[in-house]
Amino acid sequence: MKTKPEGNVIEVDHIRKVYTTKNIEYMAIKDVSISLKKGEFVSVLGPSGSGKTTLMNLIGTLDRPTHGRILLDGIDVSSLNDNQLANIRNIKIGFIFQSYNLVPYLNVLQNVVLSLMVNGRDTPEKIEDAKRLLTEIGMGTQLDKKPNELSGGQQQRVAIARALINNPQIILADEPTGNLDSKTAESVLNLIIKECEEKHTTILVVTHDPDVAALSERSIYMKDGLIEKQVKNRH
Repeated sequence: MKTKPEGNVIEVDHIRKVYTTKNIEYMAIKDVSISLKKGEFVSVLGPSGSGKTTLMNLIGTLDRPTHGRILLDGIDVSSLNDNQLANIRNIKIGFIFQSYNLVPYLNVLQNVVLSLMVNGRDTPEKIEDAKRLLTEIGMGTQLDKKPNELSGGQQQRVAIARALINNPQIILADEPTGNLDSKTAESVLNLIIKECEEKHTTILVVTHDPDVAALSERSIYMKDGLIEKQVKNRH
């Protein structure tokens, strides 16, 4: 493994997240502080309702903390406006959602290069990179297929390629192997790790799967909106 650069890419500083509905307050995140170094692979585990997905959404700037602050690559994103946050997401973060979030009227290749088009980076070289990525995860013969012509596992592989194509500093993944068989899941995880080790990308994976967590360098266990413990995994 290559030597990793020093410095934190993600810093979460005493954040809380309170949801209010019909005058009832629910504190999804109570008081959480964590940091992730550049190139670090960290998993977040916990039962349903523990706050792990909320934490990922806050780090990904899809939601805002009620209290506290979050720094991404030294930038306090808690104070940015919506346009600035959208720019951060486009440039710095690659998302892998459990629900895929593919555009139904675009084919496989178009879904992967869509973020490149938004950033004006859809060069012939990057399109070839997208084809290479899709080939590596077993989708090279499906480039012209639409999402409704694919299985759930195939759609997830497309979503993973889409997250990697921009060479983001941060990968945020919510159950990235939840719909894959064990052999495909292993190959997909190895691809994510390989790509991110080469580019020193920081990975945060929310998972229920202990086998996925075991591949990470550190596991964070959450319960009732708090960090219960952190475990360093062997590597």
